[in-house]
Amino acid sequence: MSARPVRHPATRLAVAAAVLAPLALAGCSSDGSGSGGDGKAGSAKAADKPATVAVTPSGSGAKAGQPIKVTAQGGKLTSVQVSDADGGTVTGKLSANGTVWTSDRKAGAGASYQVTAATKTESGTTGSAKAAFTTAKAEKKNLVTFWPLKGSTVGIGQPISLVFDFPVADRAEVEKALKVTTSNNTEGSWGWLKHYDGKDRIDWRPKEYWKPGTQVTLDAPLNGIATSKERMFARDYAMKFTIGAKEVVKVDLNKKKLVLERNGSPVRTIPVSGGTPGGEKRSWGGTTVLISKEGTINMNSETVGLGDAYNKMVDYSMRLTWSGMYAHAAPWNSSYFGRANKSSGCIGMSTGEAASFYKSVKVGTPFETTGRDTKGIPAQGNGFSNWNESWEQWKKRSALS
Repeated sequence: MSARPVRHPATRLAVAAAVLAPLALAGCSSDGSGSGGDGKAGSAKAADKPATVAVTPSGSGAKAGQPIKVTAQGGKLTSVQVSDADGGTVTGKLSANGTVWTSDRKAGAGASYQVTAATKTESGTTGSAKAAFTTAKAEKKNLVTFWPLKGSTVGIGQPISLVFDFPVADRAEVEKALKVTTSNNTEGSWGWLKHYDGKDRIDWRPKEYWKPGTQVTLDAPLNGIATSKERMFARDYAMKFTIGAKEVVKVDLNKKKLVLERNGSPVRTIPVSGGTPGGEKRSWGGTTVLISKEGTINMNSETVGLGDAYNKMVDYSMRLTWSGMYAHAAPWNSSYFGRANKSSGCIGMSTGEAASFYKSVKVGTPFETTGRDTKGIPAQGNGFSNWNESWEQWKKRSALS
């Protein structure tokens, strides 16, 4: 059973292109009577002509996925302003010779843009022009599911995670478009991996656990970026979340206990029973992160490859891996709490302990599990196993490293 991801709407973008007609002409010109046979009147008239401006892509229903370009002929661009349908500003850069402005991002699918450009000729004649244009909708889209939930307060181990519905061919281009901003300049890195279901996924984790109180913003202006010859992103994504208290859950399977630490000091100890030693019912070790709190759910051993060992409703279920490791209430194992590991891989505790622990623990809290007989470390993608790699190992997963 898995967490219910939330898809968030994103800013719509669009592009139009055209040769822009100057809105204002400056300077004097000859009256055309032919007076002034030295030709100076004609040359003055030519010098007073403002520069012309062209925008690409152009028209209605133009192809998305290419940069917006504004080009001046007969002069230079002195300013360029491009906005989308929601009034958002599209940034860009001017060429060294001042004649071409190129957007930092590509034109999105199913979007519209407004362009205003100002020009100046070598002789000083100024001009301005405007244009509007639209882009066609994407025929085949690549959508994104991401964690954590927008506006949530999460534990200090929570990574930012984006899972793509379809493969991403140019990972570097996608990664360049993703921007993480924090209130305290937290150092972190993106890393590519395969989600548990085989889909492409990219996570951002800090070098160390988050500092409590950190405000985090993700801006993902992906609209218009192609992920294959057929598919592209048709939305932008954005979210903000906050890091909660400094809490870590330490599960010692040798001592059969769970300890909740806050600010480095133990504040609660719960007797538990972990996975049965010696086979596939062992618990995962290493650091997992609380993915979701799922309440009362049906747990069926056949869904995790353990035959017909169990099929029951389980209360206060806290998911730690996609493969089915939870911490939860396990009253049927009450005689083993604090004494023996006899579960089918989960961390079981009494119903009373589970109820209060479930209420207080936050999604994103790291669970550090140790013991002589575990199944080892969960694979990257099986939950949030990011913290089981060193910082140097993690950074190598970036497409920009």
